[in-house]
Amino acid sequence: MEAGAPGGTCPTSPFHFGNQSRISFRLTRWVLVLITICSVSLARAHNVGLSIATVHLQTNALQTVVAFAMRETEQIVSLDADHDGHVTTNEFFAGREMLAAVVAEKCEVHFDGKTVKPDRISCELEEGDRVDVILDYPAPRFRELQMSFPVIQQLAPGHRMFFSLINPAGESVADRLLDAQNDSVSIEIGTPSAPAPAEPAPCTFVDFLKLGVEHIGTGYDHLLFLFGLLIVTRAFKSALTVITAFTLAHSLTLAVATFNVFTLPAKYTEPLIAASIVYVGVENLLRHGNPKGRWMLTFAFGLIHGFGFASVLRDLGVGSNGSGVAMPLFSFNLGVELGQITLAVIVLPLIWKLRTKPLFVQRWVPACSIAVALAGTYWFAQRVWFGG
Repeated sequence: MEAGAPGGTCPTSPFHFGNQSRISFRLTRWVLVLITICSVSLARAHNVGLSIATVHLQTNALQTVVAFAMRETEQIVSLDADHDGHVTTNEFFAGREMLAAVVAEKCEVHFDGKTVKPDRISCELEEGDRVDVILDYPAPRFRELQMSFPVIQQLAPGHRMFFSLINPAGESVADRLLDAQNDSVSIEIGTPSAPAPAEPAPCTFVDFLKLGVEHIGTGYDHLLFLFGLLIVTRAFKSALTVITAFTLAHSLTLAVATFNVFTLPAKYTEPLIAASIVYVGVENLLRHGNPKGRWMLTFAFGLIHGFGFASVLRDLGVGSNGSGVAMPLFSFNLGVELGQITLAVIVLPLIWKLRTKPLFVQRWVPACSIAVALAGTYWFAQRVWFGG
């Protein structure tokens, strides 16, 4: 008789399957918890600290406007008097003189090696919770302008400051991307009335390329969105279609927003990005396998993610004050793409290898999709109700 054919040693025996199910359930549960905790703890990590230093050359004068997001001023001077996590207008006006004084002390200006102090300091609150510290310097005839911004040292690790020198004609003649390790510039300028510096500004192509790679590398919400899309792909063609659709979409809105054709405020884009993550996680659970028409969904949500990428360049002041747009836009977007491709090359072969195992498809893909949806839900709640 063949009753023993499916005997006790068969992998599909009730005892073996039950034991495997219990083990896989425990593993799935813990991985789900770990992924969720990691995603939540890194929720804010992709918000790269950005500030702007715009220097206007004028006849016998030089004006520097240093702009910060309100939340970043807390790392310089605490304006939140009641420590409720929110700086009110009254709190800002109560502490703005102290803030301006500290920023002025940590923004150094030298004309031909001679230190110059500002003869007028002011601090204003602009639209969108942006704080402008305005420093006016007397500027006699000089040949070399040296400026350093040690204030960057007080800000979060990874903070960037976009430096732009504007001539009397209102044209940007020198741009730099500064950080804690490189917080100074030195430019041969002739005199304040000279329309252009004597030496060309070094190209910031590599700086913006690195910023693009860094932004996608620490953009955990963007990465989680892509992970949710790719974990259900079965072949190179479907993965390529998804990545291409996402790239084309966010490149389009990145350009549109950077050129100021149309912009979408962060208070809308950030919750929508979180919502896209939730949707992808839930769709993975409801539509088993590789959902058809995924590229259309990816393209639609990619448009929203592009506005999120654009906020980085807008925060840096790219395109404002006569500064060039094409080079920063191209190099930043190229950096984002290089980061995405690198991660896809690493992750996709592993996903495809794991998908050959039925247990991974049955247990781990749903578990990861649940983790994606939960992380997206957390971000959505945080950004809608807590302004995170």
